[in-house]
Parts: sequence; structure tokens; C-alpha cells
Amino acid sequence: MNSAFDLTGRVAVVTGGNGGIGLGMALGLARAGASVVIAARDVRKSEAALAELHGTGSPSTALEVNVLELASIERMLARAAEQFGRIDVLITNAGTNIRKAPEAYSFEEWSEVLDVNLRGTFACAQAVYPHLCRAGGGKIITIGSMTSIFGASFAAPYSASKGGTVQLSKALASAWAKDNIQVNSVLPGWIDTDLTRRARREVAGLEEKVRARTPVGRWGTPDDLAGIAVFLASRASDFITGTAIPVDGGYSAQA
Repeated sequence: MNSAFDLTGRVAVVTGGNGGIGLGMALGLARAGASVVIAARDVRKSEAALAELHGTGSPSTALEVNVLELASIERMLARAAEQFGRIDVLITNAGTNIRKAPEAYSFEEWSEVLDVNLRGTFACAQAVYPHLCRAGGGKIITIGSMTSIFGASFAAPYSASKGGTVQLSKALASAWAKDNIQVNSVLPGWIDTDLTRRARREVAGLEEKVRARTPVGRWGTPDDLAGIAVFLASRASDFITGTAIPVDGGYSAQA
């Protein structure tokens, strides 16, 4: 492997890393040599994901976390640093969505989506900051969405949270460049996961619309996110910060 992409000796924390896009990214990092910490709420699901990571030979682990509780985040990061000696990479993948017409949301539903997706991202980034500083720098990869670019009539709070995630990432990139910390967003297109399978049941015609607009003619898979995760976590991206990179099969390139 080109040394610029080699993650041997690096320690990466992936919130929501026990399935879907998070697991796809975690597996990419593990194959590149990183020790990966899966941080999620569902312990049983994390154990299954950890078995996949161990299949790569990575000395990875799974830790429970609730991204809505700062104490839980700080406890998880402290345990990760204690076990592996350092933290070099954070991927803030934990997220949620509720699909409705804008006028149908309760205030509590709006708050739930914004709190998990945006407040949780900020809380994790803020809590990992001192760990990255102690390591001499590091990488934060946030997860945006196509709705960071386009509106979605059935996902107003999700769209707001993902647009906010990109702007937050730019602000963090600007603030923490002095600490040798690069912060970038990944904007997944329509990826085949449990969450988007539910979306296809809830939103009539979504399957056909996505295929028609995506030049490569298919939905993405979690493994399609592995390469961008390795790139943004590695030394190869040391001069890249404050960006938002679509991984969408060309979806956002279409008029």
C-alpha cells in the first residue's frame, strides 16, 4: 500500500459504526491498518459488526455510546484512548431521520432529528478535540447527505441537520487548522442500507427516481464509502480541509 494511505498505528472512532455506511467506512479503515472503535448504542449489533472487523485482522473494539449525552461521549473516548493509547480519527456517522410532510412534524420530532444529527456531531467533535491535540493532530469526518445540497420534501429536519453539518464542519476546519486537525464532510448519495430500504417503503417511486437520476444506474453500497473514509483519514488528505465531497454515483452532477 502507498504509505500516504497506510493507516497502520492509527486509531479511529466511528459513531454509528455497527451498520450501514458507518460499518462500510469502519471496514475500509480496518483494511488499511487502523484500529477501529465502533461506538454505538445497540450492543448486540455492535458485536456482529466487530466480528466483521476482526476478520480483517484489525485489533478493533466496540464501545457503547449515546451521542445525546456528553458524559457518555467523553466516557467512550476516554476508554478508547486508554485501550489503544491515542485517537487519530473521528467519523461522526450516528444519525436518524423521520420522514413526513413539513407541516406534520411535532416539535419533539424536529428536535430529535436535529439533536442526534447536528448536536451529536458537534458534541463528538468537541469531545475528541483534546485527544486529537494530544496525538499531534488528526482527522474528523462528518457525514452530510444529498440533502446538504438539495431539499427533500419529506425530510425537512434531516435536510436542515445535514446542511448544518456541512457548515459546522467548515467552521471546525477553520478553527482547528492551527492544531493540524482536518475536518471534512462526506455526502453519501442514495446508499442501500436498512434506513433507505425503509425510505423506499415510505416514499412512493423513490427507487425508480434514484436510479433514473444516478448516472451509474444503481444505488450505492456501504463498501462504496470505504475509499473516501481511508483517503480522508490518511496523510494523503493532509492539505484538504473544510470540504464536502459527494459519494453519489454522479447523482449531484445531474441537472
